[in-house]
Amino acid sequence: MANKQKKKRNKQYQGADASLARPSVTKLSAANRNKFSQWWFDNKRVARPVGIAGAVVAVLMWLIYELIRIASGT
Repeated sequence: MANKQKKKRNKQYQGADASLARPSVTKLSAANRNKFSQWWFDNKRVARPVGIAGAVVAVLMWLIYELIRIASGT
């Protein structure tokens, strides 16, 4: 029979000798960007996958066009 494990404590200790709460740090970065760079910085999470998908579709369309051109013999 396996030994029963004790439940782990998930509550922070707040006694007299507890460590002080550390302040949270918010990091900011300031940069002078042109309009396109600022747009890219704000929208790259959406724009990158859309751009990749668009490139894949364009390559597939080009390959299909070339296959049809070769098959027709012109």
